[in-house]
Order: sequence, then C-alpha cells, then structure tokens
Amino acid sequence: MKLGAFSISLAVKNIAASRAFYEKLGFTAFGGNQDQRWLIMKNETTLIGLFEGMFEKNMLTFNPGWDSDAKNLEAFDDVREIQKRLKASDVTPVAEADESTQGPAHIMVVDPDGNQILIDQHR
Repeated sequence: MKLGAFSISLAVKNIAASRAFYEKLGFTAFGGNQDQRWLIMKNETTLIGLFEGMFEKNMLTFNPGWDSDAKNLEAFDDVREIQKRLKASDVTPVAEADESTQGPAHIMVVDPDGNQILIDQHR
C-alpha cells in the first residue's frame, strides 16, 4: 500500500507556544495557518502538524498522493482503495470515505493500542 507523506499530528494547547518550541528544534512553518490554529512544521524530511483544539489525541497521519514536500505524486493508492484493502484485512475504519466519490477524502483507523491513524487524501 502506498500511503504517501507521513507526519505526526499533535493536539496542542497553544499553537503559538508550540510553534516557538518546535522552531527551537529547527522546524520551520511549511503549511497551514496559525490564525486558524493549525500549522505543518518541517525539519528536513520530518513533518509534524500542530493542531490546537481540533483533535483530542495525537495521531499518525498519511497523505496519499503527496511526497514529504506536499508535491503531487504521479502514482499513488487512492484512499478509497486503501480503505477496501484494510476492510478486506479485517481492519474496520472508525471514519470512512464514501467509496462512490473521487478526490479528497479521509479515513481513520485505530491500532490495537488505541493510537489513531488518519489517512487524509487532499487531491
């Protein structure tokens, strides 16, 4: 399965304080909008998302169709195809994509330890 770009999405309490902290670790704002309380931070090929008030827990995030520079990949597995494969392997999404649609969509699964995994396709 081609899951695309990988990042950790962090549920933060204060976006400005979190941004300042991660900048001290060498991260720079790569995407998002701090006024909307979300940023994507990058340090070389490492990506983290900072999300204030949007999620209860930290989660692993994959973006089918994107590389680590948020550039479109020529070939990728559509999130709906990933969903079908997961279901065929007895992995039940807690949030599903509408399989009759195309383009942007997301699914979420939870691993055996309760860790959330978001597969979020933007194109």
